[in-house]
Amino acid sequence: MNGRKIADETVQELLQLADWAPTHGHTEPWYFIVYSGDKVQQFCTDHADLYKQYTPADKYIAGNYDKLKNQGNLASHIIAICMKRGSNPKIPVIEEIAAVSCAVQNMWLGATAHQLAAYWGSGGMTFHPAMQNYLGLGDDDQVLGFFYLGYTDEPMQPGKRVKPLSEKVKWII
Repeated sequence: MNGRKIADETVQELLQLADWAPTHGHTEPWYFIVYSGDKVQQFCTDHADLYKQYTPADKYIAGNYDKLKNQGNLASHIIAICMKRGSNPKIPVIEEIAAVSCAVQNMWLGATAHQLAAYWGSGGMTFHPAMQNYLGLGDDDQVLGFFYLGYTDEPMQPGKRVKPLSEKVKWII
């Protein structure tokens, strides 16, 4: 990413695409918190500080702290990807997570159409209860990662797969 800012209206368009993801029982479990402007760096600093505060001394790595603190330096927006669990207990958690993943896929496709760089990160404190508290989520809610968006000076890379489709599909005829 090169630091150039994306118009908030473009990010809003990506979020509208996300809102059309399939969802069992119309629970629409996706929930996004968007950081833009100066709040991008504030989030990264806070994330790094959570890492420092909650990581045991024997597992703390200064380089990880620095990476978390600087990870968004060139990002235009960071979107916290969250799942707010629906109230229907008949719908399994995995289906709610899948719906949120579909929502993110929709954003990613939209970002690609706009020639934007994007990645879904889940490092640092993503799955720690401290991050859940930081984002103001409830006990049944989950943080699934962070979606970094920005412009890039690099040409868009073609898709890549390691295994051929034939190894991932079994036809029963």
